[in-house]
Amino acid sequence: MKLYSRSQVVVIVCVTAIAMIAIFAGMLLTFNFTRSQSTEAVEDDISEIEETQEETTYSDTPVFEFKTSSSDLVKKVDLEGYSQDEIQNITVYENCKDAVVNITTEVVAVNWFLEPVPQEGSSGSGAIIDKRGYVVTNSHVIADAYRIYISLADGTQYEGTVVGSDAASDIAVVKFTPPENMNLRTIDFGESSHLKVGQKVIAIGNPFGLERTMTTGIVSGLGRPIQSSQNTIIRNMIQTDTAINPGNSGGPLLDTRGRIIGINTMIYSNSGDSAGIGFAVPADTAKRVASELIQNGKVRRGTIDATFVQLNSSIANYAKLAVNSGLLVQQVAEKGNAAKAGLKGGTQAVRYGSVRNAQVIYLGGDVITAIDGIAVNSLAGYYAALESKKPGDEVSVAVLRGRKTVVIEITLTE
Repeated sequence: MKLYSRSQVVVIVCVTAIAMIAIFAGMLLTFNFTRSQSTEAVEDDISEIEETQEETTYSDTPVFEFKTSSSDLVKKVDLEGYSQDEIQNITVYENCKDAVVNITTEVVAVNWFLEPVPQEGSSGSGAIIDKRGYVVTNSHVIADAYRIYISLADGTQYEGTVVGSDAASDIAVVKFTPPENMNLRTIDFGESSHLKVGQKVIAIGNPFGLERTMTTGIVSGLGRPIQSSQNTIIRNMIQTDTAINPGNSGGPLLDTRGRIIGINTMIYSNSGDSAGIGFAVPADTAKRVASELIQNGKVRRGTIDATFVQLNSSIANYAKLAVNSGLLVQQVAEKGNAAKAGLKGGTQAVRYGSVRNAQVIYLGGDVITAIDGIAVNSLAGYYAALESKKPGDEVSVAVLRGRKTVVIEITLTE
């Protein structure tokens, strides 16, 4: 057994302690370094995740992408010797006429023996907006059609199918299948929100069956609300003095760059012929509706989950209301968005109408007078105010409650 002096023991203990401290310090530094690297890695991962989340967007309805013809299909025309205005007209016509089609339909009628027989239906125009064969037109052009025929500028004719039709905007999309080697000429949509009264516009269509007829004029009015049927008002219509006649319906209204700024829809006339006042659905509406029809087959619009009665003077006088136009709220869906927002329905049941056509309505509820600042005087006005709204959108609804006007924020349902 080896013995050590006291001084040797002290030295050995000190050396051992110093060594232990050095080893422990080294381990601590290594741990902190590893932890720091791990923390930085985690923070980097979190940062990458956050960046990914910020970059990723989700949508219920992805935007449909139109496939249009390339610029090399634009025709080059010898324009020497023409005025600037003539050059403009000729260029637009040459570059767009091949994309304007003639649409004819067959409908099913009943003969004297009550047998279904096909017969000639309506006719109109359309514009090719996608080289896969999608054509935009008016819904009234293809209404009740049993068969649809699409005639191109080269004389070929194809049978078309209805992709979707939207009576609220009078826009429809039909499709034909072109041959694989065919380079269809298309027309791009422009923007209608920047139009000015006095701006030159060009219409190409098939009036009276005269294919690809061109007329010119100006925008003579903007933002016109036009009632196309009992319960349909189309807002923001473009008014033009461009000559539009039967057969022009569904054809494009173009700007001087050859872009669609409207779809010709109707004329104001006592004789049925052009009187210098025509109306077109604005391109912003037509493009949005056409995209949804191609993608979904229909247009998804938001509604208020309640039932209404259109006010008239008789109901207003009987109920002693302060207004005689608007929508009287009858019933509100229980636990629905409108109920949660505070919209109130009627509580007093009364019989309204003639003896043979009487119906029960409920009085005492709110009266809707405006939606998002747009006056609502009728059911048609209600549908027009919500035409561009989607389920989930929030709208400001002005209601008359007693003698006081209240504004309610309601989330729309489908």
